[in-house]
Amino acid sequence: MSAPDIAGILEKSKELDQLRKEQEDVLIEINKMHKKLQTTPEVVEKPGDNSLSKLKNLYVHAKDLSESEVTVSNLLLSQLDALLPSGPPGQPRRRMEGNEQKRKRMKTDSDISRISPSVRSELEACASLKGEQVAARVTVTQEDADKDEWFVVKVIHFDKDTREFEVLDEEPGDDEEGGVQRKYKLPMSAIIPFPKRNDPSSAIDFPTGRPVLAVYPGTTALYKATVVNGHRKRKTDDYLLEFDDDEEDGSLPQRTVPFHKVVALPEGHRQ
Repeated sequence: MSAPDIAGILEKSKELDQLRKEQEDVLIEINKMHKKLQTTPEVVEKPGDNSLSKLKNLYVHAKDLSESEVTVSNLLLSQLDALLPSGPPGQPRRRMEGNEQKRKRMKTDSDISRISPSVRSELEACASLKGEQVAARVTVTQEDADKDEWFVVKVIHFDKDTREFEVLDEEPGDDEEGGVQRKYKLPMSAIIPFPKRNDPSSAIDFPTGRPVLAVYPGTTALYKATVVNGHRKRKTDDYLLEFDDDEEDGSLPQRTVPFHKVVALPEGHRQ
């Protein structure tokens, strides 16, 4: 084992330590933001407040650090594998295969343990949505153009390895589709959890004029709408909304929607 090889490993180890320290710093900031939003949720309603934007940026930073940590860790493993002595000549093939499988299992286990606390917490939150109804974005092609459709689905499973949701559209399909319920596999970015009906503290109190995404009354589809009523005394009160493209007799009717069927409008929304 040469000195340059050792130096390379030590350098990568220092880089790995630095990434983990940065992750801990970001996690502290995320927890501070969570505490702030839990104790004073009305702060997001103040003009110029950027709390939600800051929280999103923190999560993006945490994700980037986590991915960098995995990359550096894999490089370290490759360097170590290259320096480890191979088995003696004539060693039984079965033993070599067994050791190789063991190393693969150890590598997989270490990959899981290397996930940062913030990302692990996010994955656990996604897994806890099993059996819950959520808002899902499915991209369809209509007339040679992509269009996003949002509707209510039920979470069947969340795969922590692929970070994909398996969901069920409980509404029967059209006659052309045989009237069957459809399943989808969707990334985390295509899922928005609803506020819990029995836990209003999980709901954001949207002010008058705020664009939102809401379930259209009598359907399982979600559309962009604007909050009309600004005098909700409790978080459990219904919202009064005006849905885009819902014009009747030259005006937009105001429709009542339960608080647990209203979520924040995703950035870059298209429909």
